[in-house]
Amino acid sequence: RLKDEIAEVTSEIENLGSTEERKNMQRNKQVAMGRKKFNMDPKKGIQFLIENDLLKNTSDNIAQFLYKGEGLNKTAIGDYLGERDEFNIQVLHAFVELHEFTDLNLVQALRQFLWSFRLPGEAQKIDRMMEAFAQRYCQCNPGVFQSTGTLVVSYSATILQPSC
Repeated sequence: RLKDEIAEVTSEIENLGSTEERKNMQRNKQVAMGRKKFNMDPKKGIQFLIENDLLKNTSDNIAQFLYKGEGLNKTAIGDYLGERDEFNIQVLHAFVELHEFTDLNLVQALRQFLWSFRLPGEAQKIDRMMEAFAQRYCQCNPGVFQSTGTLVVSYSATILQPSC
């Protein structure tokens, strides 16, 4: 009788493991599909991940997903972060908060920031992103710049400077 009970418990454990494996495989497939959708259309990709309970509909959770960037197109990340609706701006700020710029000079910090996504082509989007970067940089390095505006002007002057 004990032998039969052990066999039954062992069988249940094996079935449980395979059920968990199937759930994990299904979840991984859905995440991969969500990434593909994101790379084609960032808003639709995020919506898909939220609808399938793969991502929470919070700015912090979405920012974390974008920051990790596993399998995500950096241009799509930049496009999503640059959108002007209020929620995307919250995601942008949460995304920037994930970067640590303490004791980095401006160039090092900018390289680190721009490594995590590609700047979109639209000037207004770039401006929003640089303003968020400037706020975070000044927060991490108090006293380096008098204001975030000074930092944004420094960045703009660097970008506009003709190369030799």
